[in-house]
Amino acid sequence: MNFSLLWTLFIEFFKTGLFALGGGLATIPFLYEMMDTYHWFTTNDLMNMIAVSESTPGAMGVNMATYVGYQAMGNSLIGGIVTTIGLVTPSVIVICVVAKFLKAFKESHWVQDIFYGLRPAVTAMIATAGLGVFVAMVFPNQDLSFGSLSISWIHLGFFALLFLGTTFYKKMHPIVMIVLCACIGILFSL
Repeated sequence: MNFSLLWTLFIEFFKTGLFALGGGLATIPFLYEMMDTYHWFTTNDLMNMIAVSESTPGAMGVNMATYVGYQAMGNSLIGGIVTTIGLVTPSVIVICVVAKFLKAFKESHWVQDIFYGLRPAVTAMIATAGLGVFVAMVFPNQDLSFGSLSISWIHLGFFALLFLGTTFYKKMHPIVMIVLCACIGILFSL
């Protein structure tokens, strides 16, 4: 068993769990960094992780951490467990500390100002993740040097259709949207 790799996986996902404020989408920029640094997965793997994690029960960040650990350790369950523990440990620590002191500082203007100041950072991280997913889908397999980009017109058209559909027809149930998108994805992959 490669303990050095397990330790690296734990530390990388610990850092992700510590700084990815705002939920699962906020972990995506960290995953891009891991992809470039360690090559544990490809851009296509990341897009698939996002799609599966968004459409399955459970926290998106935890689902992706488990997958990366499992894959990086050569389809080993221990890798998935280590990365999941690494991702959730900072949250558990913070929740324990916050629960102990929250009652005393709940009304503090400092605490309220800190949380107010974190909102733009969280929004920027989530927007960056969304933009990264959009760019990876519309410009597949590109280095994005803007010299000669090859646009995936199918993906761009599909995005426009879904965007317009969800903008003007808001009564579609999310499960129907997930199943519809999965079927269309399977159809385009054939």
